Amino acid sequence: MSYELLATVQEAATNPEGGLAIGAGLGIAGAVIGAGLGIGPIGASMAQGIARQPEAAAQIQTAALIMAALIEGAALFGLVLVLLG
Repeated sequence: MSYELLATVQEAATNPEGGLAIGAGLGIAGAVIGAGLGIGPIGASMAQGIARQPEAAAQIQTAALIMAALIEGAALFGLVLVLLG
């Protein structure tokens, strides 16, 4: 199976349009992985903060949601740039 995948990638790399598709796929993967790596620690910190101070849960959730939304917005901006490029 890996040989078939390698053959497909080699064939796409020799075609100029295929190279663009490979680059776009790598760019999209980078944006999604980066967003996941950014949002994951926010969720973990939010859970720890709420566990330590349950009375501040609303404030912690609001701040975490805003930060996650900003990271997700940056990732979506990256995806749009990759798709338009």
